[in-house]
Amino acid sequence: MPLVNEARDWQHGTFLGSIISSEKTAAATGKIGELRRDPMAMLPFCGYNMADYWSHWLNIGRRAGAKLPKIFYVNWFRKGEDGKFLWPGFGENSRVLKWVFERCDGKAAAVETPIGLLPAKGALDLDGLELGEAQLQQLLKVDADGWLQEIPLIRDYYAQFGERVPRALYDELDALEQALSASTARAAAHA
Repeated sequence: MPLVNEARDWQHGTFLGSIISSEKTAAATGKIGELRRDPMAMLPFCGYNMADYWSHWLNIGRRAGAKLPKIFYVNWFRKGEDGKFLWPGFGENSRVLKWVFERCDGKAAAVETPIGLLPAKGALDLDGLELGEAQLQQLLKVDADGWLQEIPLIRDYYAQFGERVPRALYDELDALEQALSASTARAAAHA
């Protein structure tokens, strides 16, 4: 996941929330640091079937006249090839939050990607930050091949919830796979 990503709409945001994976913490069972699917960061705390939980969130988005917030994802922990964090974190996270708030106000530019909207070139406030262009590109890169490798794992993950998984989430997954495949085909054609 890039440094920051905005969902295209409520359904897309619910989909992205349903497939989140994160490292295990003390709140989860298993070895700390291992990756696991943790939908909406709620798995240890949700007292009922997660597919029903996702349906609940999708239904909120379908309510007539609902004023829905934008949905954003952040990844402060993306690492470079050297194993070091690419983003400095801590107080510098406010730069990303500034872009989020500017997006909510309709003032910040974004580019469409297969996974959602990312900051356009120059949209993040990087003044005074020692961050090279190559590092920024890595932070905002959509790893299409990596995402394509995740698609079958997501399908397997959804399968454990059986028929209760909302069709809308499978529709989003199918659309993601198509967009990623088209993206990799375009990249191959330009290589």
